[in-house]
Amino acid sequence: MRRFSTALRLLPVYLFLYLPIIVLVIFSFNDSKYSTAWKGFTWKWYVKLLGNDQLLDAALNSLTIAVLAATLATCLGTLLAVALYRYRFHGKNILKAGVFVIMMSPDIVMGVSLLLLFMLLGMEPGFWPLLIAHVTFCTPFVTATVMSRLNGFDPHLIEAAEDLYAGEYKTFRHIILPMCLPAVLAGWLLSFTLSMDDVIISFFVTGPDFEILPLRIYAMVRMGVKPDVNALSAIMVGITVCLVFTSQLLMRKKK
Repeated sequence: MRRFSTALRLLPVYLFLYLPIIVLVIFSFNDSKYSTAWKGFTWKWYVKLLGNDQLLDAALNSLTIAVLAATLATCLGTLLAVALYRYRFHGKNILKAGVFVIMMSPDIVMGVSLLLLFMLLGMEPGFWPLLIAHVTFCTPFVTATVMSRLNGFDPHLIEAAEDLYAGEYKTFRHIILPMCLPAVLAGWLLSFTLSMDDVIISFFVTGPDFEILPLRIYAMVRMGVKPDVNALSAIMVGITVCLVFTSQLLMRKKK
């Protein structure tokens, strides 16, 4: 009875959070051209997406940026997390605070600041500014994810490796990295998801010659919400949900 009452209290919260997404997925199978009128079940809007060359090019661009940004951010974030965990140096607390400042900064602030930086450096909006921007806002999330894993380590393992004359590289490769590998993989998946879903920061730093999928969807929605937009959004929701669940499974500690 207690579980039922708890579930009943949580039901409005879950409906508030997930009902719009459920409605979007349902209407992606709507046979009507107008999303507000249900005319039957169909797959044609998903088939139509396969024939849209501009949309496929934007999806390929987004996939390229997401993979590269997630990989670079994972490398940088992991090394930064290990440095913050193991070493003492001047400015450590400031650096740690800066990681969380970037995570909590509004996207509009990040977008404008990165745009000004690239303008001062003389970089034209396009692939490279977009990649640097995505690496910038993804790296703190990797750092926080890996640090949460490192804080649960037994420090005596590292001390034992050092007593056995293991150098910094061997200690990192054979002790630290294997133990925090689930967090590293989870950070990569999280970075990939953040990069694929970003709109605001990408709007400021990308150019007309390099269009990505979120901005393409935004342009399509400005002309009206159509079933093909719902289908594309449903696919992105599915990919995001799979990646989030995978990252949560990787972060789960082995019993």
